[in-house]
Amino acid sequence: MKILMITGLTLPEVTEEELAEIYVASGEGELELVHSNEDAQKHLEDAEIILGVVNREMFPKAKSLRWLHSTAAGADMLMYPEMVASDVVLTGEKGLVGDHLSDHAFALLLALTRQLKRQILEAPKWIRAEVRPHMLELSGFRLGVVGLGGTGRAVARRAKAFGMDVIAVDSEKVEQVPEVSELQGMDRFHDFLGRCNVVVVCCPLTKETRGLFNDAAFAAMQPSSYIVNVTRGPIIDDQALLRALESGKIAGAGLDVVPQEPLPAEHPFWKHPSVVLTPHTAGASQFRARRNVRRFIENIKHYRAGEALEGEIDKNKGY
Repeated sequence: MKILMITGLTLPEVTEEELAEIYVASGEGELELVHSNEDAQKHLEDAEIILGVVNREMFPKAKSLRWLHSTAAGADMLMYPEMVASDVVLTGEKGLVGDHLSDHAFALLLALTRQLKRQILEAPKWIRAEVRPHMLELSGFRLGVVGLGGTGRAVARRAKAFGMDVIAVDSEKVEQVPEVSELQGMDRFHDFLGRCNVVVVCCPLTKETRGLFNDAAFAAMQPSSYIVNVTRGPIIDDQALLRALESGKIAGAGLDVVPQEPLPAEHPFWKHPSVVLTPHTAGASQFRARRNVRRFIENIKHYRAGEALEGEIDKNKGY
């Protein structure tokens, strides 16, 4: 058994202790640790298992690959036709990233509702009288979760702690957790939007969710409502969002992801007074890499025993 590990943005290192555990879990297999796709090239052909990201260009060279454990939170970048049609088992961080994504979602939301952007940008000017009338308390607001997976559940827990009512929609028949007062299908999507003070996008990017938030969706929202997105940028049509903000159909947007990344310097989002923007950093956490390597080690044991793997991605659904 040959295992290839490729470090990157979300997996900057594999520690010596983890390497030792991987070696034991693999039954003393052959391990290769590389730090770039270029260095991975000479190991692709005979690697049975890969920890990392294998792009479309690399995939045909991975002739012995049977299982890929991805270090990307979203699976959309791996849904190229060759991967989907193959027998390669795909696993990843599914269910492991919700805590830090939801922390970031609330940071964006609070920056909007507590007028932090304006106060910080205008410092050291003392603008207390100007901002106080526009500062909002979250208690009593209704927060809508779009996609009640790991991230959606983590957002719901935090929202409940803020005294918010939480409702959710999902395309799957998922379990309704205690923090969520109502769970509906996507056939009620526009009705759901109209009932929320805050909408948080927690779903993966698929063919069905690409452009989900279009003109019609924003028209269904309350004029005083906010939208927050910490999963994938193309779920929101950025031009539709701009039109909604300019026409007053919604009050503001907190965005960690956008359809075009990096966002061009001339894009209106940068200077829009009702937009709080971060450069796709919600996925950062001091615990993220270690959690994923721990899952990978446990999955090696499952793999050798012929058992189901944790965090498996349905390649036909894209999540």
